[in-house]
Amino acid sequence: MIDAFIEGNKKFVEKEFRQKKDHYSSLSKGQSPKSLWITCSDSRVNPERITSAEAGEIFVHRNIGNIVPEDDLNIATVLEYAVNHLKVGQIVICGHSNCGAMKALVSKGGTGDQYIPQWLEEAKPAAENAVSRGCPEKMKTLEIENIKHQLENLKKYYMVRDAIDRGRLEVHGMYYDLETGLIEEVA
Repeated sequence: MIDAFIEGNKKFVEKEFRQKKDHYSSLSKGQSPKSLWITCSDSRVNPERITSAEAGEIFVHRNIGNIVPEDDLNIATVLEYAVNHLKVGQIVICGHSNCGAMKALVSKGGTGDQYIPQWLEEAKPAAENAVSRGCPEKMKTLEIENIKHQLENLKKYYMVRDAIDRGRLEVHGMYYDLETGLIEEVA
């Protein structure tokens, strides 16, 4: 597989990097993305590709289930850097269809995993919201409820609240449908 990555990189250099030399040269000096995307680690979800964004336009944080824990050093560091230093104007939490994390969240059987169940505890309120709406069997409802719940958690971080209050930051929830390739705003 490493050989395929190296060959793919050569194609990238030939077909894109050299054609956009000025763009990549400016990126080598620093970044100024307009948005932070918090999305799932799922290999099928690629923010730059699904939005046709150029390199350098999106600052990306990925984790299992696009989760924003209320008190997590990793996400707090990303938020602090994106909001206070990169001065992004928007944060997007992007969930997606057929999410394995959401399936695992509502599955009845244990997997024997140690860390995944602990991580998914952060999304339990989304499952409870879906059940209270009478939709526990509909994965899309759960996936969207998770996006909304993570947006609530996101707004609990002081740097996010402060930037929103100052009118220099917007937050959005997006849902990516793997079958259609379309994204839609959900919150």
